[in-house]
Amino acid sequence: MRKFCMAVSVLLAFVSVSAQSTQKKDSLHIMLDEVTVSSLRANEKSAVSYSNVSAEEIEKRNAGQDIPYLLSLTPSFVATSDAGTGIGYTGYRIRGTDANRVNVTVNGVPINDSESHGVFFVNMPDFASSLSSVQIQRGVGTSTNGAAAFGASINMQTEKLNPEAYAEISSTYGSFNTNRNMLKAGTGLINDRWAFDARLSNITSDGYIERAWVDMKSYYFSGGYYGKKSTLKFITFGGNERTYQAWNGVYSDYLSTNRTYNELGKYKDVNGDTKFYDNQTDNYTQNHYQLHWNQVLNDELFFNASAHYTPGKGYYEEYKKDREYVEYGLIPDSINGIALKETDLVRRKWLDNHFGGLIWALNYQKNNVSASLGGGINRYDGDHFGKVIWVRNAQNLDVDHEWYRSHAVKDDANVYLKSNINLLDKFTATVDLQYRYIRHIMKGQNDKFDTLTLAMRPLDLDKTFHFFNPKFGLTYQIDNNQDVYGSFSIANREPNRNNYTDAGKDEHPLSERLFDTELGYRIKNERFVAGVNAYYMKYKNQLVLTGKISEIGEPLTSNVADSYRAGIELIAGLNLFAGFRWDGNMTLSQNKIFNFTDVAYVYNANYDPIDKVEALYEKTDIAYAPNIILNSNLSYTFKNFEAAFNSQYVGKQFLDNTSNNEKAMDAYFVNNLSLRYSLPLRNIRSIDFSLMVNNIFNTKYETNGYAWSEFYPGDDTRYNYRYLFPQAGINFLAGITFKF
Repeated sequence: MRKFCMAVSVLLAFVSVSAQSTQKKDSLHIMLDEVTVSSLRANEKSAVSYSNVSAEEIEKRNAGQDIPYLLSLTPSFVATSDAGTGIGYTGYRIRGTDANRVNVTVNGVPINDSESHGVFFVNMPDFASSLSSVQIQRGVGTSTNGAAAFGASINMQTEKLNPEAYAEISSTYGSFNTNRNMLKAGTGLINDRWAFDARLSNITSDGYIERAWVDMKSYYFSGGYYGKKSTLKFITFGGNERTYQAWNGVYSDYLSTNRTYNELGKYKDVNGDTKFYDNQTDNYTQNHYQLHWNQVLNDELFFNASAHYTPGKGYYEEYKKDREYVEYGLIPDSINGIALKETDLVRRKWLDNHFGGLIWALNYQKNNVSASLGGGINRYDGDHFGKVIWVRNAQNLDVDHEWYRSHAVKDDANVYLKSNINLLDKFTATVDLQYRYIRHIMKGQNDKFDTLTLAMRPLDLDKTFHFFNPKFGLTYQIDNNQDVYGSFSIANREPNRNNYTDAGKDEHPLSERLFDTELGYRIKNERFVAGVNAYYMKYKNQLVLTGKISEIGEPLTSNVADSYRAGIELIAGLNLFAGFRWDGNMTLSQNKIFNFTDVAYVYNANYDPIDKVEALYEKTDIAYAPNIILNSNLSYTFKNFEAAFNSQYVGKQFLDNTSNNEKAMDAYFVNNLSLRYSLPLRNIRSIDFSLMVNNIFNTKYETNGYAWSEFYPGDDTRYNYRYLFPQAGINFLAGITFKF
């Protein structure tokens, strides 16, 4: 607390001095601040289904929950939380596709992990407090940098230049001992040329699930030079997270008696008493560095280039019971001269990686033509290794004993050309062509032990991919308030690291291809906004979720030859009366696989697989893809007071690809209430009070899970098992913010 108060004092003093030199920002500065993301974003003339989330909308919902929960009311979006609170490890799906297939950028810079393709918002705590806008494009969307968009893309832009000096101090407290403290400040424009912004945040929570606590710290800083025709802006942000593992969920049979049970870290001490390991944790530090240059070349040409670098390092620490010495390359210990075969141990699985590159875009705008020529080149360089730090009854343990190590390098380069051309006053044709090059190299040892060779499985991968991703669209403007559009896109995506490392010996993951057809209608006026979008996403060799997870809670996938996702997205917004407004959306979909083969294993008494049972499904539902998603938000504004009541309904989801009701997750309907009041004062801008009451009707529901089937010798019964992730009942977050 002492350090936090000192930081507050320093930043407030910084703002006070800077404010004396602040001048009004001109329109050119505003334009240059937008150039960085302009080539990647859709607009009203784009044949793309998209949603824009403004800084004001983010602020209204931002009480410390992760970004997926702030976006959860957008169409076709489902958020989930391991801890059950929306804080810590969170995930999401858009149109039923998992987060590993959603392209995410910050200021145009790719954020997806190069190997897993995932985005871990736990490594970016309270990042929403430094955002100016978010755009979600559903489907393939426009060409972007980084991982391919196989369900959607999320483009985030950090805070734009604020011409006036400011400072904010915010604190939030709520259920499960959740506490968020945030301080941010900015200088405004100094001498009409310089501006600086900074933020510090700390979030802690005990979590709804047992021991699912979090301790997350983060920062944001930007400094920029704003010239007459150019800007140069440095941005850095990062976070350090320490979270207790809760990625196993809760066994379904326990839901009625103990919904918060967490089995991870469980062991028995030397006296036979059941205990839970105190440090069953995930620990990771990640820092992002971005340098953005925007240049006005002439009245029609704008150029921007960005250099970026992201180092990350951390580990999972786990207590593991009854592990064989040979599995970890350990010399067996002995008791009374008898060699032991198994022991308890504590291990750490490390990541130490570096990601950097350069992205650029040349933007042209004149009369009826707008075009962008851009691209990027990025490199990932990372180590994966494991260390044993403690062994029960250890007599021969080296300090930090290492039992596997691998090294990976991945190069990713792309170039795109996109253009919007106005035809005959009413029509806008879109052509978007992208080429992507990927080379992925992995050498060393996998973290999987081979029981036949009694050694860690080797890694020896060198794969190169060449992808051509064309996109075509046509928009017809009926009048100033309404338009219709259609588009066809092709996207290709390479397998991620887990597709290779978790595959069986004879399995060879294939790259995926998506054919995306979109057709939509939009209308808006001062009182009413509405839209309808129909989509048909046909996949070749789609890597679908199997319903199983890895040893560290990561969902597993496998290729299916033919599959599709098809649906209709309906969006509406209406200004009602006397300060009331209603916004809502609905997604109706069908998500199917053709000729799917399910594999269940037969296990012996030692839980070793000795056989397998296969079942063919001619047409079956894709896992984690609800057929219906409904969102509603009723808001009321009166002077400085705002209230919002939002609801979400998510239909039944199957947890694997067999359409088996015994391996499904029930539909759920959740309602939340938020209240805000801003009190203006003479000496400061305002004091803002907020209250969020989540799940006000105390609904018991689950947002994620996994499932599998097993057989046993001499028994034809298929045994189905389900683990689910329960979410918190009624809970609250109350906050106060001082704005200077």
